[in-house]
Amino acid sequence: MSERLAFIKACLNRSESIVEICDRFGISEKTGHKWLHRFQFDEGLSDRSHAPHHRPHRMSADVAAKILRLRRRYRHGAGKLHDWLVQHYPNEHWPAASTIGELLAREGLLRKHRRRRPEERAALHQARTVALEPNRVWTADFKGEFRLQPGPYCYPLTILDLHSHYLLGCTALGTTAVATARQAFVHVFRRYGLPHVLRTDNGVPFAQPNAIGRLGSLAFWWVRLGIRPEHIRPGRPADNGAHERFHKTLKAAVTQPASSSLGAQQRRFDHFRHEYNVDRPHQSLPQRRPPASVYTPAARPYPARLPALCYPETSEVRLVDSSGSIKWRTHHVFLSHNIRGEYVSLTETETDLVTIAYASLALGDFDPHLKRFIPRVRWID
Repeated sequence: MSERLAFIKACLNRSESIVEICDRFGISEKTGHKWLHRFQFDEGLSDRSHAPHHRPHRMSADVAAKILRLRRRYRHGAGKLHDWLVQHYPNEHWPAASTIGELLAREGLLRKHRRRRPEERAALHQARTVALEPNRVWTADFKGEFRLQPGPYCYPLTILDLHSHYLLGCTALGTTAVATARQAFVHVFRRYGLPHVLRTDNGVPFAQPNAIGRLGSLAFWWVRLGIRPEHIRPGRPADNGAHERFHKTLKAAVTQPASSSLGAQQRRFDHFRHEYNVDRPHQSLPQRRPPASVYTPAARPYPARLPALCYPETSEVRLVDSSGSIKWRTHHVFLSHNIRGEYVSLTETETDLVTIAYASLALGDFDPHLKRFIPRVRWID
């Protein structure tokens, strides 16, 4: 505004031509005449609105009221409201679904969904490990539950060695809770040792959708033991195809009909496991040998106590409190409820980020300038 007033004063002084004045102020002659005309006719020098004076396609008040009544009646979204109106009143012109959505948003009739950052919902990205030898990759899954004859359900937890197809465990459980699944894994670990990778799907208790890296308490326990959890892609059971095919064999052999109790069903599972491992030829093995002729127990035994967490001397160590958070200087950083009471390491990088890790698993990076934790789960080699 001050530049425009100075331009008008220069024009009123008449010491220069308007062409010279416009050149000095860095504007075109057309713009100079426009501002001078507005000043002479008392139209003001402030910016004017560029909004159109007439909107031929603007939603009328009657149409808006009808859409709002329909929304309150059926609770449909913008797309369905548009389709309903077109189907019931095809001869009338209705606003687009996006315009209806804007109307609903202005009236406060739409729930605002928090958009999660891509890194928040990102899982532990890694290629599937190739099972080149026994105990390189184990696979675990719950076969679909089935009802026992008296009424309760049975949830079979099955654990296989992917290289030899050896059935390490087949346990009849009454629930998919973490505690009972952990007991079954302890039994298998004590008998056969620890694998390098344990591959599962994204269901409970193996994964937790809202947790960092989709890692639940069971997966963090594996990390502490030196086992790398490996999740298949959501909705892609073919990523664990060998295990899914085994479940078809298990179902046909020992679940139809079901037993009268978990104990009786477990005895059938044990008999099937021996037959499957020792006597039954496997089509995927050389000379179609049975899995027991290929499998050997793991070299790493299950420890009597959890191994201590060892971090580099250049890192700082923090205890994860009961809320799943740590404190870095004056900042509270939430990590996961599943590692409460555990210690994590904090290592400053050359980019000023602080990498937070649990055992050999980096959970993400904390940006001290933005005061923001960026989940980025990956293995530290």
